[in-house]
Amino acid sequence: MDFLLITGMSGAGKSLALNFFEDRGYFCVDNLPPALITKFAKLCLHSEMNKIAVVSDIRGREFFEALYSQLANLEEMNIDYEILYLEASNETLIRRYKETRRKHPLDKEGRMIEAIKKERKLMEEFRGKSTNIIDTSRLSVKDFNNELESIYSLDEGGEQKISISVVSFGFKYGMPKDSDLVFDVRFLPNPHYVNHLKNKTGKEKEVQDYILKWPVASNFYDKLFDFIEFLIPEYIKEGKSHLSIAIGCTGGQHRSVFTALKLGEFIENKGYRAVIKHRDIDKKRDKSSQLIEE
Repeated sequence: MDFLLITGMSGAGKSLALNFFEDRGYFCVDNLPPALITKFAKLCLHSEMNKIAVVSDIRGREFFEALYSQLANLEEMNIDYEILYLEASNETLIRRYKETRRKHPLDKEGRMIEAIKKERKLMEEFRGKSTNIIDTSRLSVKDFNNELESIYSLDEGGEQKISISVVSFGFKYGMPKDSDLVFDVRFLPNPHYVNHLKNKTGKEKEVQDYILKWPVASNFYDKLFDFIEFLIPEYIKEGKSHLSIAIGCTGGQHRSVFTALKLGEFIENKGYRAVIKHRDIDKKRDKSSQLIEE
């Protein structure tokens, strides 16, 4: 039985995640009190349901402290479970609550930021126990679904394989919080300072040729690829199902984009599945994406 517990910050997108899994044949339950997790799992064991996804979070209030003991019970029952933890920045959560006109579960005095900080502190230890962590702050609904698809995709035999996300980003817009590995390529020669390359991106051949003409780039890519080739099997041995690699430069348009493309191509050539995303490539131009609002 596949048992997935979805939790995390209120307003980070747990309802959207539950919809995703329901559409893929999971039996889904929202807002299950932690104290009932073991009883629910026992019921599922005696049914024909083999794919379960439940949301359990701070809305459980006094039951929330029981979550650790419930997870221990699942382990004693030899039920393999995974935990998907969703989070977002304070600013993003405040905006989402204001736009939806909903009240935070811990907001009793009209001080939303204090409620969010309290929840983040309460969830901090549990976050470290999670199997996968996704920061939805900058994700559109489509991007969020793609991220879930990349993490929880199955092969033809029904066995979950490791999936690898390679995301380019600009340090000026902040680092991705859900990355397992972060590489800083700001030491590479910057096409931004070449007039005819400034408004192009790392997807274009002129920019790629410019970066590759410097020996430091080729040397770095050889070392990076060798390092990644070593790490992936080790993560698989650990039982990791998803690996997130972030590549950052200053603005997220040139060096990080090209590096992410090259790394993704290398990973694919080694027989692994890679999903390549360029978080900030259109930062100045694309302001119309629908973001997650719940």
